[in-house]
Amino acid sequence: MATLVWDYLPEYESERADILDAVETVFSSGRLVLGRSVRGFEEEFAAYLGVRHCAGVDNGTNAVKLALQALGVGPGDEVITVSNTAAPTVLAIDAVGATPVFADVDAGTYLMDVSQVEALITPRTRCLLPVHLYGQCVDMAPLERLARTHGLVIVEDCAQAHGARHHGRTAGSMGHAAAFSFYPTKVLGAYGDGGAVVTGDDDTDRALRRLRYYGMEQTYYVVETPGHNSRLDEVQAEILRRKLTRLDDYLAGRRAVAARYAEALSGTDLVLPATAPGNEHAYYLYVVRHPRRDEIIESLRRHDIHLNISYPWPIHTMSGFAHLGRPRGSLPVTEALAGEIFSLPMYPSLPAGLQDKVIAALHAVL
Repeated sequence: MATLVWDYLPEYESERADILDAVETVFSSGRLVLGRSVRGFEEEFAAYLGVRHCAGVDNGTNAVKLALQALGVGPGDEVITVSNTAAPTVLAIDAVGATPVFADVDAGTYLMDVSQVEALITPRTRCLLPVHLYGQCVDMAPLERLARTHGLVIVEDCAQAHGARHHGRTAGSMGHAAAFSFYPTKVLGAYGDGGAVVTGDDDTDRALRRLRYYGMEQTYYVVETPGHNSRLDEVQAEILRRKLTRLDDYLAGRRAVAARYAEALSGTDLVLPATAPGNEHAYYLYVVRHPRRDEIIESLRRHDIHLNISYPWPIHTMSGFAHLGRPRGSLPVTEALAGEIFSLPMYPSLPAGLQDKVIAALHAVL
C-alpha cells in the first residue's frame, strides 16, 4: 500500500454518513447559493475563532485578495510578506495591484523573521501579511506594534493554521482581517475549494460581502462597487459545518501523529519541527530538514512512500516574479531551507502502521 503525504479516504470512510447527509441537507433545502448553510458556517466559524464576522468565499487565494481589497490595499501600495509560502499568497497581492516585499524567515521556525520587518517599511507600505505557516503562528506582537506606529493594516494568512493559537489567541483573531483556505488538504478541509475572510470590523465585513457578490449589496441588479463572483458554495459550507464540530479532534489527532514522529526520530540527524514560544501548533504539515533531502526522498519513494516539499522554489526565484528584482542570495535563510526541507505524511487519520513504515524507512536511509 502506497504511503502518501495526505489521504482523505480513511477520514471519509469514518465520516461518510455525515458527509452525505450534509449534501442531502443542501439539495433538499430549496436554496443552493448563499443559503442557510453558508450563514450557519459563517456564524459558527466566527464563534470558534472568537471574532465578530466571517464571510465565506470561493477559495483561499480570493480570501487573501478580498481581504486586501476590503482594507483598501491596491495599486501603488507595498505589502510585506515572505517568499517561503505557497504562490497564492503573493498572487493575491499581485492581483490587487500591490507590490510584495519579502522579509526572510527564521531558521528555527521557518516563519517570518519579524525583526527584519521595520527596515522594509517605506512610505508606500500599506499592509503587513504574516503567513502562519505549516500550522503555527508568526510572532504577532512586534507586527501589531509596527502597524500601530506606521498606520498599517495586518492581514493574516491562515490557510495552514486552523485551530492554531498564539499566546492564547486563535490564528485569525489578531489582524485587521484574516484569510482561510478550506482546500481538502487543510486542517479544516472541504470536499472541494472554499475559503473565508474573518474580521472584527463591521465596515470591513460589509465591504467583503459586497466584493464577493459582484459588488452588490441591496439588490442583485445594482453594483455599488465593482466586485467578483467569489461565494462559498452551500454544499461545501454544510460539509464544513459538520467538520467544524470535529476540528478539535482533528487537531488532537495531528498532534498525536507529530508526537510519535518526535519520539521515534529524536535520535536521528533530521531537524524536527520547532514550536515557537507561546504557540499551540496545529501541524498542518510535519516539516523536517536534512542536507541529503533529495536522496532521502528518492530512497523512500522506492519503498512506495511519497513525500512532499513545501516549498522547493521560493517565490522570489520564480520567473513569474522576476520583475520584483530580488536576486538569488537576497533571502539566504529562505533559500537554504528550500534545498533541505520536506514533509512527512501528516493527517489525523494516518494509520499507525503506515507511520511506522515511514519511520522505519527513515531510520534505514539515515
